[in-house]
Amino acid sequence: MTMPGQPTVWTIVAIALVCLLTVVGGALGLRWSRTTSDFYVASRAVTPGWNASAIGGEYLSAASFLGVAGLIYTRGLDMLWFPIGYTLGYLVLLVMVAAPLRRSGAYTLPDFAESRLESRRVRSLCSVMVVLVGWLYLLPQLHGAGLALRTLTGAPTWWGGVIVTVVVTLSVVGGGMRSITVVQAAQYWLKLFAISVPAVLLLWWWVRSGQPLPAVDSAAAGSLDFGAAPSPAGPGTLVGATGSENSVAAFAADPASRGYTTYSLLVGLCLGTMGLPHVVVRFYTNPDGRAARRTTVVVIGLLGMFYLFPPLYGLLGRVFMPTLPPGTSADTIVLLLPGTVLPGGLGVAMTAVVAAGAFAAFLSTASGLTVTLAGVINQDIVRPALMVATGGDADSIHGFRISAIVAMIVPFVLVLGIGDLSLATTVGMAFSVTASTFCPLLVLGVWWRDLSVPGITAGMLTGAVSTGVAVIVTVLGLAPQGWGRTLLAQPAAWSVPLAFCVTVVVSLATPGRIPVGTLRTMIRLHTPESAGLRLTRG
Repeated sequence: MTMPGQPTVWTIVAIALVCLLTVVGGALGLRWSRTTSDFYVASRAVTPGWNASAIGGEYLSAASFLGVAGLIYTRGLDMLWFPIGYTLGYLVLLVMVAAPLRRSGAYTLPDFAESRLESRRVRSLCSVMVVLVGWLYLLPQLHGAGLALRTLTGAPTWWGGVIVTVVVTLSVVGGGMRSITVVQAAQYWLKLFAISVPAVLLLWWWVRSGQPLPAVDSAAAGSLDFGAAPSPAGPGTLVGATGSENSVAAFAADPASRGYTTYSLLVGLCLGTMGLPHVVVRFYTNPDGRAARRTTVVVIGLLGMFYLFPPLYGLLGRVFMPTLPPGTSADTIVLLLPGTVLPGGLGVAMTAVVAAGAFAAFLSTASGLTVTLAGVINQDIVRPALMVATGGDADSIHGFRISAIVAMIVPFVLVLGIGDLSLATTVGMAFSVTASTFCPLLVLGVWWRDLSVPGITAGMLTGAVSTGVAVIVTVLGLAPQGWGRTLLAQPAAWSVPLAFCVTVVVSLATPGRIPVGTLRTMIRLHTPESAGLRLTRG
C-alpha cells in the first residue's frame, strides 16, 4: 500500500514520459508546420477519426479525470449530471452549429463573429471573452497538476503548474495545431487506458472482497446515501478560494433547490460546450462540413466510453476510503485508490498508470486552450503591435509563438495566488460563462437572419456581466444564504435565457444595423460543399 506524498520511481517515470512525449510531439511540429494554416487549423486536413480523438484528448480535462470522481465521492450520484452534460453538449453542437462553423472558413471564434456581423467591435468583444474564458479554464488544469503532484510525490503544489506551463509552451511553440493534434489524439487513448484498467481491477478487487455498496436512501430522491461527507474535508474538497462551501455541488436539502441546480447545470454544460474556444476551433480543422458532423458523432462515442469509469472511482472510494487522509482533497480519489486498495506491485503500477493519465489530461487540455488563445492574442494584439513596431508586415508565426508564451504565463501567475479549487465546479463556471455569451452568438448567428450588431453586443455583454458577477460572488463566498446563493452558484438557468432575450429584443429594435452581407453569409454557412457553390466574403 502506498500513501499520499510517498513517491515511487514508477510514478515519477510515468509522469516524466508523458511530459517528454508531449515535448517531442511539439518538436516534430517544427518539421511539419510551415504555414499560418498549419499553426492555426492544421491546414484543415484532419480526418474525422483523428480529429475526434484529438477533441477527446483536449476536452477530457482535470475536471473529467479527477473532478467528477471527487464530486461523486462527496455528493453521490446527483453528480452524474456532470458527465452526462459534458457529453450531451456535443449532441447540441452537432445539431446546431458543427457543419456551418466549418463552412464559415474562420480560424477562430472572433473570425466567425467578424465574418458574420461584419463588425470589428464585435470581433474585439469576442476576443476579450475568448481570452478570459480560456484563462478561467486553464486555472483548474494548472491547479489540478499541482494537486496531483503533491498527492503522488509530496512536492510543492506550484511545481505541477510549472511543469504543465513549460511543457505546453514548448509543445505549442514548436508546431501549433498540427503538432498538438497528433499528441492530443494519442493522449485520449492513454487517458482511456489509464482510467479504465485500474477501475476494472478495483472493481474486481471489490467483488473479491465482498464488501457491500452504500445503501439507497429513498428520502433523497433515490440517490445513493453516502452518509456524512468524507472526513476530513481536505483542501479543494468543494470549497472556494476563501474556504466557503461551494453550492455548485452542495445541493440544498430543499427538493426545489436541488431540481433547479440540476436543471441549471445541464443548461450550462449542454449549451456551454459549443462556446468553448478550444472545442470550436477543432471544427475548423476538418476538410468540410460533412467531416465536421462525422467528427462530432465519433466524439460522442469516445466521451461516452470514458465517462463510464469516473463514477466507479467515486463509488469505490466510499467503499474502501470512507475517511480521507488528513489534508487530502476529494479530487485526488482517483490517484489514491489504486495504491490504497490494490496489493504490492500491482497497486504501485496502477498508481503510475493513473498518474500518467492525469498528467495527459492536464497537458492535452492546456495545449488546446493555449493554441486557441495564442491565435486570438496574436491576431488581435501581438501581430498588430509588431506591425506598428516594424513599420510593415509582421511574421504571423513569430507572433503566434510570442502569444503562446503570454497565454500560459498569465494563468500560471494567477493560479499561484488562488487558494484551493474544486476542479469540476470551477470548469462548470466556465461553461456557464460560455453558454451565456458565445452560445447566443453561434446559434443566432448561424440560424437567424435578423441578428444585428447592437443586438449581439448587448446580449453578449449581458451574459458576460451576469455570469461574471455570479462567479466572482460565489468564489469569494459573498453569496447570500438560501435561494440567492443557489441562483448565483448556478446562473446558467437564468443568464442564458436573459442573454438570448436581450439579443433578440435589441436586434428587432435595430433592423438598420443588420449586416448588409447577411444573406450571402447565411447561404455560405448552410450550403453543402458538394453543391459546388463558391461565395466570397463581403
